[in-house]
Amino acid sequence: MGINWDLLVSSYSAVFSPGIILMICIGTAAGITMGALPGLTATMGVALLVPLTFGRAPLESISMLIGIYCGAMYGGSISAILIRTPGTPAAAATLLEGYPMAQRGEAGRAMSMALFASFFGGVVGALIMTFASPLISGVALEFGPVEYFGLAVFGLSVIVSISGRSLIKGAMSAFFGLMIATIGFDPISGFPRFTFGMIEMMEGPPFIPTLIGLFAVSEVFNEVQKTGKIERVKANIDRYLPSWADIKKTFKTLTRSSVIGTGIGAIPGAGGDIAAFVAYGEAKRNAKHPERFGTGEIEGLAASESANNACSGGAMIPLLSLGVPGDAVTAVLLGAFVVQGLQPGPMLYKEHMDFVYQIFASMMLAQIAMLFIGAAGIRMFAKVILVDRAILTPSIFVMSMVGAYAMRSNVFDVYTTLAFGILGYVMQRYDYPLSPILLALILGPMAESNLRRAMVISGGDPLILFSRPIAVGLMLLAVAALVLSIRGHRKIEAKLAATEGAGARGS
Repeated sequence: MGINWDLLVSSYSAVFSPGIILMICIGTAAGITMGALPGLTATMGVALLVPLTFGRAPLESISMLIGIYCGAMYGGSISAILIRTPGTPAAAATLLEGYPMAQRGEAGRAMSMALFASFFGGVVGALIMTFASPLISGVALEFGPVEYFGLAVFGLSVIVSISGRSLIKGAMSAFFGLMIATIGFDPISGFPRFTFGMIEMMEGPPFIPTLIGLFAVSEVFNEVQKTGKIERVKANIDRYLPSWADIKKTFKTLTRSSVIGTGIGAIPGAGGDIAAFVAYGEAKRNAKHPERFGTGEIEGLAASESANNACSGGAMIPLLSLGVPGDAVTAVLLGAFVVQGLQPGPMLYKEHMDFVYQIFASMMLAQIAMLFIGAAGIRMFAKVILVDRAILTPSIFVMSMVGAYAMRSNVFDVYTTLAFGILGYVMQRYDYPLSPILLALILGPMAESNLRRAMVISGGDPLILFSRPIAVGLMLLAVAALVLSIRGHRKIEAKLAATEGAGARGS
């Protein structure tokens, strides 16, 4: 299907009207605020504000919800960078480089790059959505259990890149995460596993409280231990956008990560969290100085933020062209379409092509609104790090508990957050990386459920895993990524050992 340029131009004209621009700006500002608050995900933000769109014209309603979606994807990076608490699961990879940058006084640089990378990724995702959605949705439609299993295996190959200095400890963390992922209902038989009779555990450990506990509460415990020993961090906030040198340095990473994010977003069921980790791993593999990753490397930050925002454009592709939501947020958006009397899918393209183009234009405008609103708020956001630690640390703890409780209004989630906070604190004390646990919790259920579905379909024949070209391609990519990552890790260790040896001789 070719592009109707006249219709595309007229759709942009319709969207660039004061009423639609106002709705997108309101939605984007609300999305950034919700995304920045731990516990309030993009999905919850869109779901909470859907009722406000009732009675409004379809374009106004959907445009505002798209603004919330795009704003929340960026907003998650704010708390990830400043207080080591990802506002949304998609921002979990952002803290790996963003928080160390803030700790060494580069909060403004990290915030401006996160904003620019989010804008860049969002624009690339929207452009790909506009010009390639029929083609990409056709590939996404080919995904079955075998392909999803291949995607999960490929995603798990990133573990090497986020394992820190010890691959063994990274593998042990990932294995522990996979074990936790088996708690809850069996995906095929529905039999409860390792729940000890607790209803709250039937769906496994609640993801958001687990995430908050591992990264935010464990950091609170660390801060308490260092009370009186921490030097006050200075936040150098001298720009709203990254420097030309930073843009030039990260341009290839931004482009590659945006394409990765859009592609993964277009696969139903995959989300921004997977896209961000895969893009982060690719950025580390292709970096000139991979040994600097984990210490505040701006390329890693750019990779994760551009990928998770590009994912929003990718997730809209199966929603609009097939009527299949690409992630949890687009599942809520699907309901909003239906409320407005529109049924996403092939008939939407046939009967309401003008509206489809207006959605494309709204997505693009939401990225521009995010850039301006985010830039206006950077100075205010970055001041968080200037707050006295005696006030900030207990505030983060209270916010973490409130965020954990807000998900299901259940005290059990607060206990879960505390338990994972203690676990995270102990693991950090003994240099065990936390990110592999998170990645295993995201990909473990996908790998298990699709592997078992494939086995049911084949009658137990494992050769089915190698019978589909896309799945074979993904697994070969996983093997190649794993081999290259291990080789790269050995080189990094050799370089670091040489540097440390030279430093010891010099002293």
